[in-house]
Amino acid sequence: MNWEIIGKATQFIAEEMGISLKRSALSPNIRERMDHSCAVLDKDGRIVAQAEHIPVHLGSFKIGAKNIIDYMNENNIILKDNEMLVTNDPYISGTHLNDVTFMAPVYNKNKLFCYVINKAHNVDVGGPVFGSLNPGAVNIYQEGIIIPPVRVSGDIIKFIISNFKDPDTALGDLNAQMAANRTGIKRIKEILYKYNENDIKNSWDELIYHSRELSLNAISKWPSGEYESEDFLEGNDDLIKLKLKLFINKNGIKADFSGTNKQVNYPLNAVLGVTFSSVSFSIRSAINQEIPTNDGFYSIIDLMVPKGSLLNPERPHPVSGGNVETTQRVADTVLLAMSRFLKEIPAASSGTMMNIMLGGENNGKYWSYYETIGGGNGARFNSNGESGIHSNMTNTLNTPIEIAEREYPVFFTAYKLRRGSGGSGHYNGGDGIIRSFYVKNQTYISVIADRFKVKPWGLHGGSPGKNGIIYIISSGRKKRMPGKFSFKLKANDEVIIKTPGGGGYGNR
Repeated sequence: MNWEIIGKATQFIAEEMGISLKRSALSPNIRERMDHSCAVLDKDGRIVAQAEHIPVHLGSFKIGAKNIIDYMNENNIILKDNEMLVTNDPYISGTHLNDVTFMAPVYNKNKLFCYVINKAHNVDVGGPVFGSLNPGAVNIYQEGIIIPPVRVSGDIIKFIISNFKDPDTALGDLNAQMAANRTGIKRIKEILYKYNENDIKNSWDELIYHSRELSLNAISKWPSGEYESEDFLEGNDDLIKLKLKLFINKNGIKADFSGTNKQVNYPLNAVLGVTFSSVSFSIRSAINQEIPTNDGFYSIIDLMVPKGSLLNPERPHPVSGGNVETTQRVADTVLLAMSRFLKEIPAASSGTMMNIMLGGENNGKYWSYYETIGGGNGARFNSNGESGIHSNMTNTLNTPIEIAEREYPVFFTAYKLRRGSGGSGHYNGGDGIIRSFYVKNQTYISVIADRFKVKPWGLHGGSPGKNGIIYIISSGRKKRMPGKFSFKLKANDEVIIKTPGGGGYGNR
């Protein structure tokens, strides 16, 4: 029997789970932007197959699944057939509170066979700001409610949506996540009906082994050595350093972040799952061949991240921005190190997800809206960078303005490329985006973004891309805003967002 048949079937199960989730979700964030991910795990928590969805979710399953199973073992939680577990605890699941994770067992002949798992960014998970990504948070309790790994029940779901500001949308998204897991369970059982259980397990072992061998073969073509880089995030009043030593050899890759800044008291800390995700994404992107995304690929990567640092914080430090902004900077730092020996690595892309959270009251109900906005990609050794695109760790779609206007009290006044914002060079960086809107009612806005001070770097003589800029026009006055803030907008106030361009590559 060809193990690849079962391997491909399992990969398609993860993909189908994602399609189910997207099509049945209520929020534009999942339905339009596809801010979700799905995977199949063996009973020990190894990733067998993973759908190619959001990069920041992908590697985090490697850390999060193990943490969840460890938690279940320590707390004597045994999921029965038709039961599910839910959690959003970042220090366990591996991202941030907005990413709600559902995991369900698959039984065969009354014995646990494997798990299916998905996570999706729920627009609002409580806390003091709409959208829950709180720029002013000094601890995790100011970012929303924490759901420890717990069995799903009607009472648990009622408790959860009672703390989310838009319960109707939240309930629809949570139901979509549970339905996606049921789809996965159904498809796994169809494979079990068709093939012998041991054949499936052996095929999964072979799939993981094959992925590891492909990965090691790919990096064996890279020059062994130690490569250093550093980059910076923008704190409230200072710059936060990320420093990396990347060790490459034929046996694997080690990323040592020992020189990185200590944990901070604002929401830019990144839990270990996010850090691993960013590193693995960067390495996977640099490997120029098709490799199944599973535990085999992840096994070639080793992290050295001191506990209590920005990239491996201790509870209860806030982490919401770590998932969206710090993850981008980790990717930049790893890619910069790899540019020392790979000409194919591009200059820096926009380097921010440009997270916009809006909310308020409309027609007697609270609403919450979240979107990320693309920017310019960095130029490459043989071409200009792409303009107006999500890059690196975000990889979502833009929310269509027609959808946002139909469902929320906002009206868009511009959505176009920010011409000339890409860095110049032999090849130019891609241009960012200008996206502006006014609000019809009093609205609360929160923003967590970056690259407002430190420009996206160019490579080999190329110029950096332009910084991000946000203006608010209120009562006829135009005010330039920082990269991280919360503000109360009056009816007809306008917000103008200009995202960074990518860096240039090579001298003109």
